[in-house]
Amino acid sequence: MQAQISPQAWQFSWQLLNGGKVPEIQYFGASALHIKISRYWGDIPAEQYESLKSQLFAQISVFASGSKIVLTRLCVALASLALNTMPDTWPHAVSDMVRVFQKEDGQTDGGSRCLALLELLTVLPEEFQTSRLPPYRKGIVRCSLAQECTCVFPLLRQLLEQSDTPGFVKQKVLKCFSSWAQLEIPLTECEELTLAAFSALRDPELFDSAVEALVNTISQPDAQRYVNTLLKLIPQAMSLQDQLHQAVQNGDLETSHGICRIVVALGENHSRAFLDQVDHWQSFLALVNMIMFCTGIPGHYPVNETTSSLTLTFWYSLQDDIFSFEAEKQAVYLQVYRPVYFQLVDVLLQKAQFPADEEYASWSSDEKEQFRIYRVDISDTLMYVYEMLGAELLSNLYDKIGRLLTSSDQSTSWQHTEALLYGFQSIAETIDVNYSDVVPGLIGLIPRININNVQLADTVMFTIGALAEWLADHPVMISKVLPLVLHALGNPELSVSSVSTLKKICRECKYDLPPYAANIVAVSQEVLLKQIHKTSQCMWLMQALGFLLSVLQVEDILSNLHSLITPYIQQLEKLADETPNPSNKVAIIHILGLLSNLFTTLDISHHDDDHEAEVKKLPVVQGPNPVILVLQQVFQLIRKVLSTWLNDAQVVEAVCAIFEKSVKTLLDDFAPMVPQLCEMLGQMYSTIPQASAIDLIRQLVHIFANEPVHFPPIKSLFLLVTSLTLSLFQQGPRDHPDIVDSFMQLLAQALRRKSCLFLSSELDVKAVFQCGVISLKFPEAPTVKSSCNFFIEFLPRCGELAPVGQVVHEEGKILLQATLEGIGGQASRNHMDHFADILFSLNKNCFAYLVVWLKEVMQQDGFPSQRLTREQKDNFSQQVVRERVNKRRMRDMVKEFTLLCRGLHGTEYTADY
Repeated sequence: MQAQISPQAWQFSWQLLNGGKVPEIQYFGASALHIKISRYWGDIPAEQYESLKSQLFAQISVFASGSKIVLTRLCVALASLALNTMPDTWPHAVSDMVRVFQKEDGQTDGGSRCLALLELLTVLPEEFQTSRLPPYRKGIVRCSLAQECTCVFPLLRQLLEQSDTPGFVKQKVLKCFSSWAQLEIPLTECEELTLAAFSALRDPELFDSAVEALVNTISQPDAQRYVNTLLKLIPQAMSLQDQLHQAVQNGDLETSHGICRIVVALGENHSRAFLDQVDHWQSFLALVNMIMFCTGIPGHYPVNETTSSLTLTFWYSLQDDIFSFEAEKQAVYLQVYRPVYFQLVDVLLQKAQFPADEEYASWSSDEKEQFRIYRVDISDTLMYVYEMLGAELLSNLYDKIGRLLTSSDQSTSWQHTEALLYGFQSIAETIDVNYSDVVPGLIGLIPRININNVQLADTVMFTIGALAEWLADHPVMISKVLPLVLHALGNPELSVSSVSTLKKICRECKYDLPPYAANIVAVSQEVLLKQIHKTSQCMWLMQALGFLLSVLQVEDILSNLHSLITPYIQQLEKLADETPNPSNKVAIIHILGLLSNLFTTLDISHHDDDHEAEVKKLPVVQGPNPVILVLQQVFQLIRKVLSTWLNDAQVVEAVCAIFEKSVKTLLDDFAPMVPQLCEMLGQMYSTIPQASAIDLIRQLVHIFANEPVHFPPIKSLFLLVTSLTLSLFQQGPRDHPDIVDSFMQLLAQALRRKSCLFLSSELDVKAVFQCGVISLKFPEAPTVKSSCNFFIEFLPRCGELAPVGQVVHEEGKILLQATLEGIGGQASRNHMDHFADILFSLNKNCFAYLVVWLKEVMQQDGFPSQRLTREQKDNFSQQVVRERVNKRRMRDMVKEFTLLCRGLHGTEYTADY
C-alpha cells in the first residue's frame, strides 16, 4: 500500500508492466497506476496529462491480447483519467476511445481490439459510480458521459444485431450496456438496445447478461418519465410468459428467476406511472397477473424455487400507489385490485404451507431457516394487505378455517389448516382485532383442531398468544384455550410457543386468571421440576407466574410462592454446602435466575399498570410485600452462597440481579431490605470489587435519592465503594475496565439524583476527578463513554457545589489536556461526539478558565498532534471558545479537527465520516 501511494510509483509501475513479467507483477503495476490517478490526481502536472493518456492507450493495446486481469486494471486507470479530465481538458473522451480502438494498429487483431474497447467502455461508468469526485464535478461528468452515449449505443446495437458476432462478444456488449444504463440516460435513448436485450433472452448463452442489462435499465429512477417507452416494454415482458412456463415445467430455476426479476423490476419501479395511464389499465393488469404467477410459482421455497420472494415488495408498492390517488380514482382501482389482493392472500397462504413431513425432514437446517424467514416475510405482507382488504380478510380466513374444520372430508392436510391459522395469526399479532366479529368463532374452533404435528401445534399456540389482548376483553373465552396451552407446556418441542403464549395470557389477562391460578401454578411447577424447558423458557415461565401471582390475595401469593420456591431453596441450601465446581455453578445461576425473573414481574402495587379502574378493584395491600418476605427469608442463604462464590463474577452478577430486578419492580416497597442489602454489598465489595455490585448501588441511588429515612445506609455504602474504588485506581485499574465503567456511571447518577453527596467530607472529590481523567484514556469504548458522561454531569455543578468548583479550578486544565489528547489521535474516532460534549460543557460552565487553559496547552510543540500548524491550532481554539450555544456545531468542529490531527482530512478513507 505504501509503495503504491509513494511518488516512486510513477516510475516503477511502468517498469512492472514490461513484457516478460508474470501477470501478478504486471497487475500490481497497473493497480499502482490506477491508485495514483484516482486518489492523487492533484500530483500530476497538467502538461503531463496527454503523455499519460498516450502511454495508457499504448499499454492497453499491448495487453488487449495479453492478461485479462491486467487489461481490466489498465482500462480502469484510463477511465479514472478520463473522469478527471472530462469535459474541460478531454471533451470527447468516449468518442476518442472508440476512434482509437477502431483504427488498425498493425499489432493487435480486430477481435482483441474490440474486446479491449468493450472492457474500457464497461469500466468507465463503473469507475464513475465508485469515484470520489466532488458533488459539483459528479453532476458535470455524468452529464458529459450521458451525451457521449450517442457514440457508444449504435456500436453496441450493431455488434448485437450482427449474426457473425461471437456469443462471448455479445455477452460483453450486454454487460457494457448494463453498465451505461445506470448513468440515468433517458430511456428513449436506450429503447432500441432494450428491445434488443429482450430478444437476447431467447439465447441461453446471453440470458444472464441480458437480464442484468434489462433490470438495470428498467430500475433507473429517471425511467418513469418516459411512459410511452415503458408502455412498449409491457408487451415485451408479456411475450416471456411461454418461456417462463416452460422453465417452470423443466425445473429451470435460473431462467424463471431471471424473467421474474425483469417483470418485478418493471412493475415495482413504475406501478404509479402505469396506474396513471388509465387507458392502458388492462395491459398493466396483465403484467400484475404475470407477477402473481411468479408469486405463486409451483414448488417449495427455497428448495424447489427461489423466485417468489422477489415479488413480495411489488405488492407493497402497488398498494401504496393505489392509496396515493385521490378518492375517486382510488375507488375505481380498489374495485379492480381488491379481487387481485384476495387472490394474492390465497397464493401467499399456499406458499406458506409446509411441505410433506418426509420432504421437510430431508431439508437441511439452513433450508429450514430460510423457509422460516420466508414465512415471516409472507406474514408481514399479509399484515400490510389488511389495510386494503380490512375486516373482510379476517372473515374470509375464518370461513375457510371453519369449512376445513367442520368438513367430513378426511383428506385435508394439517399443512392447509396450519397455513390458514398462520395467516390469521399474522394479522392478529399487529392489528387490533378486538372489534372483529369472527374472533369468538375462531376461539371456538381452535379446540376442534386435530393437533397431530409440532408445526401445527406451534401455530395454534402463537395464534392464541396473538389473541391475548382480545381474551383480556372477553375473559369468558379464556377457558376455551387455556387447557390447550397448559397441555402444550409439557411438550419440549413446543417450548418456545407454549411458554411465550402463557406469558402473554398472564400479562394481558391477569385480572381474570385467579380462578385458574392453582392449575397454572401446578402445571408450571411440574414442568419446571421435570426440567422440560431450556433455561430461557424457564425464565419466561417464572415471569408469567410473576404476572399471575400479582393479582392474588397476599395469603394466596405467599402459599403459592412457598410451594413454588421451596424446592429451589432446598436445592440451593444443598449447593451452598458443596465445594464449588462447574456443574453446581450452572445450577446456582439457574436458581438465582428463576428467582430474579419471578421478582421482575411480581408487582402487587401494579406500578406498571394501565388498568387504573381494575387496580382500584383489587384489595389494598396491608403489611409487607410478599417479595420482601421471601427475600428476607432467603437472604442469609444468598449470603452463604455468595461467601463461597465471591470470586466468581457470574454468580455475583446473578445474586445482584435478584435484588436489582426486585428494586426496579418494587420501587419504594423495597425500603425494608435497604439496610441489610447495603451491609451485604459493602462486605462483598470490600472483599472483591465487582461491577454488578456497583450497578445495583446505582439503582438504589436512583430510587431512594429523595427518601431521607432510607438514604443514610445507601450514602454510607456509596462513600465506602468510592473509597475502595479509588484505592483500586492507585493499584492500577487497567485490568478492571468493567468496574471503572460502572463506577463512572454510579458517579454520574449520584450527581444527577443526589449531588449533595459530593459535599461530604469523606468524599475525595479531587481523587474522583483524577480517576475520571484516567478513565478517559481507556481503550474500551463503554468505559470512555461513561467517563465522558461523568464529566458532562460534573462540570455544570461547579457553581452550586464548592468542592466541585474548587477541583475544576485546580485540575480542569488536566481534563482539557486529556480531552485534546483523545481528539488528537489517542482515542477512537467513534468517541469524538463525547469529547466534543466535554469541551462544550467546559466552555459553558468554566469559560474564563478555558480561555487561559486552551492558550497554555496549545502552546506545547506537537500537541495535540505533530501534523498541526500553529494557524490550525489557533483557529480551532477560537472556534471552541466562540461556540457556547450549539452542541451540534461543536461536534462537527471536533470531527473536522480530529481528521486534521490524524492526517486524514480530505482523504477518500474519511469521505463518509
